[in-house]
Amino acid sequence: MKISRYISLAAAAVIAAMPLASCSGKSSGGVSIKEVEETTGQPTTYPVPSETYPDFPVNYPNIEKTDIGILYEAEKADKRGPLSVEHDKMNYSGEGYVTGFDEDGSSSVTFNVESPSNQHYDVSFNIAADKPVKCRIELNGNTVTSFKTSSAGQFTEITLYGVFLTKGKSQIEVIPEDGNICLDYLKLIDSDRLGEISYDANIELSNKQAGESAKLLMDLLTENYGKYMMTGQYAADNDNSELDLIYSITGKYPVIRFTNFSVDKGSFDESFARIEACADWCRNGGISGVSWYWASPSNVSSIKAEESDFDLSKAVTDTDIAMLSQEEIRGLYGEGNISEQTYSLILDIDSMAGQLTSLKNKGIAVLWRPLPEGSGDWYWWGASGPEAYKWLWDLMYKRLTDYFELDNLIWIWNGQSESTLVDSSTYDIAAVDLYVSGARDYGDRFYEHFGGLQNTVGKDKLIAISECGSVPDADTSFRDNSVWSFFVLWSGEYIENTKGEYSDKYTSRQSLIRLYNSTGALTLDEFKEMRLSKMNGGQAASAADVTEETSAEETTAETEESSDE
Repeated sequence: MKISRYISLAAAAVIAAMPLASCSGKSSGGVSIKEVEETTGQPTTYPVPSETYPDFPVNYPNIEKTDIGILYEAEKADKRGPLSVEHDKMNYSGEGYVTGFDEDGSSSVTFNVESPSNQHYDVSFNIAADKPVKCRIELNGNTVTSFKTSSAGQFTEITLYGVFLTKGKSQIEVIPEDGNICLDYLKLIDSDRLGEISYDANIELSNKQAGESAKLLMDLLTENYGKYMMTGQYAADNDNSELDLIYSITGKYPVIRFTNFSVDKGSFDESFARIEACADWCRNGGISGVSWYWASPSNVSSIKAEESDFDLSKAVTDTDIAMLSQEEIRGLYGEGNISEQTYSLILDIDSMAGQLTSLKNKGIAVLWRPLPEGSGDWYWWGASGPEAYKWLWDLMYKRLTDYFELDNLIWIWNGQSESTLVDSSTYDIAAVDLYVSGARDYGDRFYEHFGGLQNTVGKDKLIAISECGSVPDADTSFRDNSVWSFFVLWSGEYIENTKGEYSDKYTSRQSLIRLYNSTGALTLDEFKEMRLSKMNGGQAASAADVTEETSAEETTAETEESSDE
């Protein structure tokens, strides 16, 4: 690394704490590059699990492919609310269409469908609306997804791909939640989409100069892709209370510990504590992940666009600054060639580089997730549109990878939209955040997110869940051929209540236990064995046989028994 890189790291802490020349904007904080001394500390103590559990084989009904194409007219379906059958619009099917839905979501239409076999179906709804209306879809009383209608006023098919139905009768309910629609029909056809999923991802990292620790981690992630889902949990603080809580309930620890880094002014001690917590988790055999929910480098600072006065569009520049020293960039700013916003971004990126360099110097490979949920306008880095977002991503990638030579990062793109897709040579894993509104436990429609994301990024990238509100269900994931590389459950109310006790508001205790003891999920103890084998020149353990087939009746009985518990 050139001496100017070291100067930039050290200068970030000093310059970021100083007011910018000729401006009144808030300075961004920096992080000293001084290393925390390694300590052996006290032996790690773990909570005692309340109970141990046997392995749960992945279990789903035997799937039998049957060609089918059936149309169910809305006017013949069951109706709830003051609905009527009308004929005014053009190009409807059958004897009319159903309309007159209340604005408060109290009215709905339920289709009673008959599926000839256990398999995945594409379910299409023909809908017209004069404005975008959110429609919730329930299958046998459980929410599976929501979507927004078109506002063109003409009938348009909206298709849910790969919906799994067991043989026999099922009820599919359409519930418009915030407006009126015209509902024409439901169409049921057999689906071929699941067969298009691939787990043949590229093992080579985007950074061609990646270090050995990052290469080993990427090797393990790729080798297990499609065989297991790696378990993960966000830690709100440095004490790992969320991960200990999972162990106390399931007898297992997650493989991945994710945390959020920041570069808040004056909080150097806290920064070092976060770094040490990440390092300790890796020393214990796990994987550390870092998200950067970046408080804007501005006078009114926040991650949320509506609470910040930072405008990313004013930072975008054609000047190539990624490989310049801070002195050179400061000169460009002083001469008026780049904006205050541009210069502020560099200070924060360089400060973050200090924290990540600290982990590099400890030999820690990191799952690095910057600029999350970039397609939304709720965070300032997404509020100025896709082009500004992609410019910032490219700047950060080049600055951290090429200028600071951080070879320990595995880059996670979490843009959540094709419009914010960055260059494939600047990320390694594509991830999505999944929260099912108003639902408890894992939803059945996560396949659509998996398949849709793979269609967007290609089959050579790992696909993962970077945030979720409930843990995935292994049976459903393998049944739907959507075996995520890993998932990471968010902290706070998604795992514990205000007393630090387990909260089953989003994930039932039984679902958590079953997932962490499933043969389709990888936990810390199993991962440590695999990594040790890999480091010793052996091959990682092969996946267990996770496709035990049962009848639909057996699966239903097992589900009812779990519910009773």
